[in-house]
Amino acid sequence: MTEELVFDHEEVRVHGFELYEATQLDVRAVISGMPKNVKDGFLLEEVAWSRFRHAYGSGHDVPERLTRLRSPDAETAGLALDLLWGSVVHQGTVGSVAPLTVPFLLRIAADPSAYGRAGVLGLAAAAARRAHWGYGTRSTFLRVATQELLCDCGGYLMNWSIEASRNAVTADVDLLLPLLNDADSDVRTSTCYTLATASGEAGRIIGALRARLIIERTPRVSASLVLAVAELGREHTVAGTAVWARALWADPTQPADVRVAAALAWLCLADDPVPDDLRATLDVLVTDGLADVLDDVPWIAHVDDNGLDRTLDQMLNNALPGVLCDDPWA
Repeated sequence: MTEELVFDHEEVRVHGFELYEATQLDVRAVISGMPKNVKDGFLLEEVAWSRFRHAYGSGHDVPERLTRLRSPDAETAGLALDLLWGSVVHQGTVGSVAPLTVPFLLRIAADPSAYGRAGVLGLAAAAARRAHWGYGTRSTFLRVATQELLCDCGGYLMNWSIEASRNAVTADVDLLLPLLNDADSDVRTSTCYTLATASGEAGRIIGALRARLIIERTPRVSASLVLAVAELGREHTVAGTAVWARALWADPTQPADVRVAAALAWLCLADDPVPDDLRATLDVLVTDGLADVLDDVPWIAHVDDNGLDRTLDQMLNNALPGVLCDDPWA
């Protein structure tokens, strides 16, 4: 390995990020070239961690944390997961080393004996999408990434990091799809949120999500399945997704969790004004009990503590986005 390679920010200022495109300082190229045996065998020493960064500097300490994450001791693994969350995706900022963790995170999550599998998947998903805290508008709620240029704490192009993580998820779709049938509902929920970030295989993933929706009986998971289908449909311009979502929210035989999630999905997939019958449907279906359940769905949880109410207010009433805070000094 050539660990001496260094991302030169002065050169980037002069020549642009294109200077490093498709080189070994482009994390997308590193991810695409990572051999399967390295991923499957957890050959962490074969990965150029130090070439990339997280919020606190070089990624050289990531392999040790990944190793500890595989520990059978819950306290050891839990601390490692906390440290990874706080560094590689720090406050929603995806560090350039984050994509390199994704193949290993997915393999840990696929191990039934691993600790905190839902949280491990959540970290992989966070590395593969731009955080949308406080934003539940029709244009932002189901958005994996953005065309806007963003840089991480170290000045690296975050768009590349997110794209690389999405590619890593796509490469391991076969690991993730079986988790839609996992016994742990939290794992199933996090699997939906992760699969929705995939940069490819959209048709196959959507097929699996819709098949699971038919038999799923946990409301939080059902809502996540609907939103994952919609996000993939929007990201990959899958024909018929908006029609599918409308049919779901308009179907009185469907459970409330599915219909409300489908209403949110349709609002993001269609440009039409909000129909009166959709407003009337939501007025009937959205209860405090349902909100308590759906507030834990990842897309909705990232809008605010009272995520469903805030999301509906933004989508239906054009309320201003942003996390609400009662503390003027926060």
